[in-house]
Amino acid sequence: MATITLEAAQSNLAALIHGLPAGEEILITENERPIAKLVATPLEPQLTPRQFGTMKGTVLYMAPDFDAPLEDFKEYME
Repeated sequence: MATITLEAAQSNLAALIHGLPAGEEILITENERPIAKLVATPLEPQLTPRQFGTMKGTVLYMAPDFDAPLEDFKEYME
């Protein structure tokens, strides 16, 4: 873990933030006492949009009555 003084951190904050690898930490000190910790968060992976039709052909069996009304709902259908 790298250590930097508060004055140096204030003058170079943007460079510290953008140059810090994901998961790394910098300890900020004042008068040789730790006062803060700067931690870079890992970037979230970019998700690619779903492609339609990629699961085509994966349903191998479908019951002949899969869309028939259920017995539990018969009273609502009348």
